[in-house]
Amino acid sequence: MKVLAIAGSNSENSMNKHLVSYASTLFENAEVEVIDLNLFEMPIYKHEREVNSGVPPEAHDFAAKIDGANVLLLSLPEHNGTYSTAFKNVFDWVSRIKGRTVWNEVPMLLMSAAPGARGGAGVLEAATKRFPFHGGNIVDTFSLPFFKDNFDTTKQEISNEEKNNELRDKIKKISAIEIILEK
Repeated sequence: MKVLAIAGSNSENSMNKHLVSYASTLFENAEVEVIDLNLFEMPIYKHEREVNSGVPPEAHDFAAKIDGANVLLLSLPEHNGTYSTAFKNVFDWVSRIKGRTVWNEVPMLLMSAAPGARGGAGVLEAATKRFPFHGGNIVDTFSLPFFKDNFDTTKQEISNEEKNNELRDKIKKISAIEIILEK
């Protein structure tokens, strides 16, 4: 099984990068790749830019990473109730590739970590509503509120036992679905 882990942030010390990196370690017998969104930085999407220059190679590279995965782990930070600008730009460019959907129906665990009590509820709601229109096969969602209280950045793991067990159960669920799909 190939797992692609993506943090929808360009921050060097992103809570969501910590979370998705940790979640990726919970898969057994999997080939895991954690990608850095900064490697897919492109000019801000503009129709005229697309007409004049086409879709940037970074968008095609990002799409190829998705296409090579059996499972997607995506952890999104919440910026003003929705996606970060860095993630939205990659999403917009990939959506412009002819003949494909962004997520290509790859089973996805959608996550968010946040410093407050809502745990990224706004971005999870936005993505859960939007992604199915772009080939998003969201198997489950996971929210980690109060990041500083619930995640140990020294050990690189969720320190809250209840939230850790919840995430482990969701990883088992998506792993089981992928095993069934492989048969």
